[in-house]
Amino acid sequence: MAIRALIFNVFGTLVDWRSGVAREAERRLQKRKPGVDWGAFSDAWRDQYQPSMERVRSGETPWVDLDTLQRESLDGVLTKFGIEDVSDETKAKLVQGWHKLDAWPEVREAVRSLRKHHLLAPLSNGHVRLMIDLARRNRLRFDAILGAEFSRDYKPKPALYLDAVRALGFTPQETLMVAAHSNDLAAAASHGLATAHIARPREYGPGGGETAPSVPATFAAADLADLARQLEV
Repeated sequence: MAIRALIFNVFGTLVDWRSGVAREAERRLQKRKPGVDWGAFSDAWRDQYQPSMERVRSGETPWVDLDTLQRESLDGVLTKFGIEDVSDETKAKLVQGWHKLDAWPEVREAVRSLRKHHLLAPLSNGHVRLMIDLARRNRLRFDAILGAEFSRDYKPKPALYLDAVRALGFTPQETLMVAAHSNDLAAAASHGLATAHIARPREYGPGGGETAPSVPATFAAADLADLARQLEV
């Protein structure tokens, strides 16, 4: 069955979160705490990503958007790195750093090519304003923004994938989940979606990233441009 729509994981798949967060943290905090490994700071903040969302997924706390979760987890990260007396204003600007991430080099042109023949939408744990800011910064044109804010939950809960399929109006088999993370693809596939793995070996900097899927995938691509070629765009 032909692929009619693509839905994208964003952090790691389309944008380089690690470098962007490190850049913003260094800009805001370097004078206060010289010598910090800002890449490690990014990693530590990202490490709180799943635990913070799990509190929502489990029903422990009501749904709140990703900015709120990032702000709640930031204090512990600052403490871990011995960075003290950071103002609320600076903390808010650090959270906004997640809105200023750069796309991987091939992404803009690949998205432009893919959109000629497919409907495109991010399916992210990020909320609508966050997705808008990343799209505008990187000049990425989508047909819709889907994800956590509409489903009021976080991946890999079923609602996100099923709501996206319903919103775009195609069958699950015609809807391609695109991600650099095998767990995201496995969850999408369990609900009948086609899947595409994008290799991002530098997602975690020296810590690496996935170079190939660890689960079955409909497509496995070296990057987004390679996926576009495989889809014969």
